[in-house]
Amino acid sequence: MGNRSGVLELAVLGLLHEAPMHGYELRKRVNAQFGWGRVLSFGSLYPCLKAMLRNGLISADAGTTDAGRRQKIVYTITADGKDHFAQAMHDAGPSAWEDDTFGVRFSFFGRTDPATRLRILEGRRARMEERLANFRAAMSRTAERVDAYTLELQRHGLESAEREVRWLNELIDGERSRQRPPEEHQPPVPPPN
Repeated sequence: MGNRSGVLELAVLGLLHEAPMHGYELRKRVNAQFGWGRVLSFGSLYPCLKAMLRNGLISADAGTTDAGRRQKIVYTITADGKDHFAQAMHDAGPSAWEDDTFGVRFSFFGRTDPATRLRILEGRRARMEERLANFRAAMSRTAERVDAYTLELQRHGLESAEREVRWLNELIDGERSRQRPPEEHQPPVPPPN
């Protein structure tokens, strides 16, 4: 699932899980919800939709036509598509916390079981802590040899990684507290006389 087309497939299945949509609407939702670095083109979306149709993950129905306009093809997730989506959302391996995949996976965390969410968050935190260590090492090695702009870019990367680690720590703490069984409430013990 680590490649861009696999991530796009997951995003489309997740969105179609909510409601059937036509291609233009899917493109708008993918761009708005996942904020990918560059705008998703129809040249990327439609080949993905065609592959998903061939694989039986989605179906396509021609909608009604407006006067003088082309028919909009409405895409719907199939039972196989729902199964494929559920299986993909249960995967907590390294591809789940990579940069290209994590945001899409995170946006559908509501459909992911708590143990899988926790594994993905912990994996992402480990990846970001590794990145932090690399940023710090690079900055200490190159501080005297780079210009001010390169140093500023490195500092920005370091601060971004630190901020994400803090955020992930908060999410992990929240997941763990929700997974703990509620403590039994015992009535207060009256003080001795």
